[in-house]
Amino acid sequence: MTIRLNAVHHIAIICTNYDVSKQFYTDVLGLQIIREVYRVERDSFKLDLALNNRYIVELFSFPDPAQRPSRPEAAGLRHLAFEVDNLDEVIVELERNGVTAESIRIDEFTGKRFTFIADPDGLPLEFYEK
Repeated sequence: MTIRLNAVHHIAIICTNYDVSKQFYTDVLGLQIIREVYRVERDSFKLDLALNNRYIVELFSFPDPAQRPSRPEAAGLRHLAFEVDNLDEVIVELERNGVTAESIRIDEFTGKRFTFIADPDGLPLEFYEK
């Protein structure tokens, strides 16, 4: 018997500057806030975010979180990828918000275009054209 998975439930991200990351994920990327709570016992915020009304990201703040390598080629979780309809429009909007995208790459197997940016903590985020 194999495990039956239904979907990815959420991705948890720990940020170093909660206000900056909250602004980035909501104002720049346009994720919608489901709920925001402050957990006194952990001195931590937890922000639940949705994409197209589907819960997808938990954004956490913790005092002095440990650093970890976050380049797309580092060992561990490689990156978070978002599907987009028009990569050129996304890049223009990112630049309008002061976010620089790397050069567009072409997926050698699908022929689709994609690019990477870094979130405020350097987490690699990919935008993959549908």
